[in-house]
Amino acid sequence: MGDTASFKIAKMNGLGNEIVVADLRGTGKVLNAREVSAIAATPRLHFDQLMALHKPRSPGTEAFVRIYNSDGSEVGACGNGTRCVGFLAARDTGRTALKFETAAGVLDVSVKGADQITVDMGEPRFGWQDIPLAEEFRDTRMIELQIGPIDDPVLHSPSAVNVGNPHVVFWVDDVDAYDLGRFGPLLENHPIFPDRANVSLAQITSPSSIRLRTWERSAGLTRACGSAACAAAVCAARKKLTGRTVTVSLPGGDLVIEWTEGNRILMTGPAELEFEARIDAASLAMSVA
Repeated sequence: MGDTASFKIAKMNGLGNEIVVADLRGTGKVLNAREVSAIAATPRLHFDQLMALHKPRSPGTEAFVRIYNSDGSEVGACGNGTRCVGFLAARDTGRTALKFETAAGVLDVSVKGADQITVDMGEPRFGWQDIPLAEEFRDTRMIELQIGPIDDPVLHSPSAVNVGNPHVVFWVDDVDAYDLGRFGPLLENHPIFPDRANVSLAQITSPSSIRLRTWERSAGLTRACGSAACAAAVCAARKKLTGRTVTVSLPGGDLVIEWTEGNRILMTGPAELEFEARIDAASLAMSVA
């Protein structure tokens, strides 16, 4: 049994998406929403997502990972966070092929270096009930949803998909021409999304490249959302706007997304370690390691 009085954390980022990895293996501790919010409020520890590592549930996996937003809510997937977790595990174990289990399933991670970490994000789900949507759409390449007047909408006809969490992608000519900070909360909480949704603006710049901006569910505007990059890539390929391998350019940098013929989504990008520390399990006070 490990040290139950404190646990190790790592402050990291994936393309500027702020990540905290909390290693709770051996402690038996499960963070609640209040504790997660308290960690997010700690100076130097603000995060977009917290990846909490628990003892493995399935043979051959490194850990069961709970994923939290800064408000304490849980989500099923975080591509940038999974790259960070994979980087740490590769460093600590010397292995370059690793498996992690999340609420969305088991994810394979391959680590070739800090700037080339590949996560198998699983299979996209396009069925309206799997995303989920509140009403039936036979073809989720384009659903009936718009912002603005009916006869002259500002945004309309997005694609929808679940890649571990629900995403909606609007196709635009210029991702910077829209006030996503204003539209994002309205669309995230639209009644069509019973579990709320991540909202992206996608601009096709070539058959192999996409520009993307994302309003992340419970997190707001983000410099990089790995699952949103996956969502945009598979939706673009499904609409035949691009091929099955694309470079997705986010405000924080680029990710390479491949939607394989075997229906798996492979995401490749970097992870950066900022510092490591310990947190007292009772007080949540941080001490730098």
